[in-house]
Order: sequence, then C-alpha cells, then structure tokens
Amino acid sequence: MTIAKAACIGGGVIGAGWVARLLLNGIDVAIYDPDPEAKRKVGEVMKGARRAYKKMLPNGLPKEGRLTFARTIADAVADADFIQESVPERLDLKHRVLAEIDLHAPANSIVGSSTSGIKPTDMQVAMKKHPERLVVGHPFNPVYLLPLVEIVGGEQTFPEAIEVAKEIYASIGMKPVVIRKEIEAFVGDRLLEAAWREALWLVKDGICSVEELDDIMRYSFGIRWAQMGMFQVYRVAGGEAGMRHFMAQFGPCLKWPWTKLMDVPEFNDELVDLIATQSDEQSGKWSIRELEKIRDDNLVAIMEALSRQNKGRGWGAGELYNGYTKQLSGLAAKKAPALKSKAQKSAATAKAAKPVKAVKGKKR
Repeated sequence: MTIAKAACIGGGVIGAGWVARLLLNGIDVAIYDPDPEAKRKVGEVMKGARRAYKKMLPNGLPKEGRLTFARTIADAVADADFIQESVPERLDLKHRVLAEIDLHAPANSIVGSSTSGIKPTDMQVAMKKHPERLVVGHPFNPVYLLPLVEIVGGEQTFPEAIEVAKEIYASIGMKPVVIRKEIEAFVGDRLLEAAWREALWLVKDGICSVEELDDIMRYSFGIRWAQMGMFQVYRVAGGEAGMRHFMAQFGPCLKWPWTKLMDVPEFNDELVDLIATQSDEQSGKWSIRELEKIRDDNLVAIMEALSRQNKGRGWGAGELYNGYTKQLSGLAAKKAPALKSKAQKSAATAKAAKPVKAVKGKKR
C-alpha cells in the first residue's frame, strides 16, 4: 500500500523526523502541533534531512510532498490514509489524542504510534470507533535516516492492519520488524535501557567517564553491531564450532557478579550533574545542530560502506540503503504529474472513501 496523504500528530524530534521522511518521499503531510515554535522546529529538522538526503542522492532529490500545518487534529487527519502519532509519553495524553484521531480519521486509515514503551492495548482503549487499526510504529532517531521500525499490535488490532502497516513503512524505505508478543518498551528500548542502566553505574562509580565509555562503545562493539547483530557477531566469535561453542565457553560467566543490571542508581541531582557536566566537557564545543550534522554524515557514510559489500548487493542496512536510494532516484526522475481534472479528483476522492479490507477480519 502506498500513502496518498499522511498526517503527523506531534512535531517534536520524532514527529518532525516522520514529517521529513514522508515529505522527502514525495508524500503530502498535514501536521498538528500546538507548540507555537512547531514550524521553526520542524523546519530545522527538514534542513538537516534535506542535507543528509543530498549526500545519499547527489543527482537530485524527488519532488517534496506538500506540508500543511493544521489548526486542529480533526483538520490534520480528515483525509489522511496514514497517521503517525508522536506526542509525549503520557498515557492520559495518548488517550486524548488517539480518541480525537479515531473520531475524525477515515475508517480505512492506519494509525501508528511512535511510543517507545507503552503497549498498544493500553492506548487503543480510548479509540471507540476503530481501535483495530492502531499499531505501534516505533522508530529510532533520526527517523529520516535510520530504517528500523518496530511494529506491535494490541489485543484489538486486526492482523490485516499489521500487514498494511508493514507495507506502508516499507514503502518509505524502512525495515519493519513485527514484535511477536506485546510487551512494554518492545525490543530495541529494552536492550538500550539495559546498556544505559549499566553505563550510569559505571560513570557514577568512577570506573570511567562519559567520554571514555562512548569511546569504548564506538571503537569496538558499536562498529560490529552496525553490520551484524549481537547473535551473528557472537556466532563468529565461537569460531568454527559456532554458537554452541560460544555459549558453552561464555555462558557460565553470566552468573558471575559482573553487572548491576537489575539495580538502578538513585536518579538524583548529584547523578544528573555528574553526567551532564561530563557530557558538556565531551561535546559542549559543538551545538546540537552541528552534532546532528556529524551524526547524519556518519550514518550515511556507514550505510554507503555497507551498501558496497556482498559483491555490491549490500549487507544489512546497506542492502536496504541500495533499494531505498534506487527508489528515491526513480521518484526524482519522474516528471511532475499533470493537474487532475475535477472529474478525476472526484473519482479519486470516492475511491479513497471506500473502506479497506486491511481493518476487517478477526482480531488478534
């Protein structure tokens, strides 16, 4: 399924990232965000996204979609066939926003939530008309570059809605992964939280500084993880005997008291000051916008390098990068479509109003 018109509710870092990915795929987007600074903030993200995409597509970008700032949620979602909600992580706020979306969005539209930890079942209770079309579509920042999106269905989500969501996210160059069981924080954030918790202890206890910890990650296993995941890396580490040998060799150490993984340091002003001060010493010489440019350049370079591997077919994110840049180049090569007649517009509107099979059928 391709997206004819999208709506984004929330224009923060993640919401603006969705806007950028959609617009740069030539899709019209209506956004609603009550923040008076929303236009400026989205504009800043768009500048960064265009810059990154020009590095990916030096021969020219596709024609951008049209961005509209809506006055209300109802106006934003009125004729959208795909809606991405990206408001702050408060369940009461999610309920209010999703209820409003559900009330005004077309019955056949898919609703994705960018939540990083709330279960879809807990959110869709607020949707009285069509809770079956809600999925979690959890991305990673920057949304316009990092391709992964975790898809999670709730108790009321139709299986067909998940399949349509997969098609939608794939159509804009993303790698959709459906999480098999509904849990808080899904998979990516559970792994990140475990590493983050341990990192806070290591800095708090004076074992290393913020900069030293980042160096340990980015000069070692961070590079490995960029091209192979944890299990594939460890399979290789097992040598010719593979994963069974690796687990037999290193499995026993999992019982050793090396980690504070299940214990959380007290999150007080002292810890915040320690981390923030060291972070300022590490990165304070760059502005956030400068760091975003450095990050984006590095990400594009890594994906480009991976795209040349496996005899030019690409490896991991590089394989997807090859397909995505080819898709975008195809869009860029197309001429601007001729203006539709009133009759054609009426026919298209009537077709869009018809319900889609994607939200019919048995519930999960």
